[in-house]
Amino acid sequence: VQLVEFGGGLVQPGGSLRLSCAASGFTFSSYVMSWYRQAPGKERELVATISSTGLIINYVDSVKGRFTIARDNAKNTVYLQMNSLKSEDTAVYYCNVRTSVRNYWGQGTQVTVSS
Repeated sequence: VQLVEFGGGLVQPGGSLRLSCAASGFTFSSYVMSWYRQAPGKERELVATISSTGLIINYVDSVKGRFTIARDNAKNTVYLQMNSLKSEDTAVYYCNVRTSVRNYWGQGTQVTVSS
């Protein structure tokens, strides 16, 4: 299993970024996919999840109305569109899949929101 995140960077408050996670090594369309984030000195937290079909989506309260998770099962890719970014969104963002064997993580992509 391999998860590779793209799209992080430096953005001003109020700006937008789109993260992508390219997955391989498993049947992508059969699994729930998630985005987590970890800020300096804090525990890793779940940001958003999307069911295998994309029909069931959940967000942590702090990002509701600003972030959108989506997936393209034909491309084995999951996305996180982040709008109206705030300084408190600064973190390393990780793609995640939990299989019957274990939990898998990408390498993470840094998102920094600062003026």
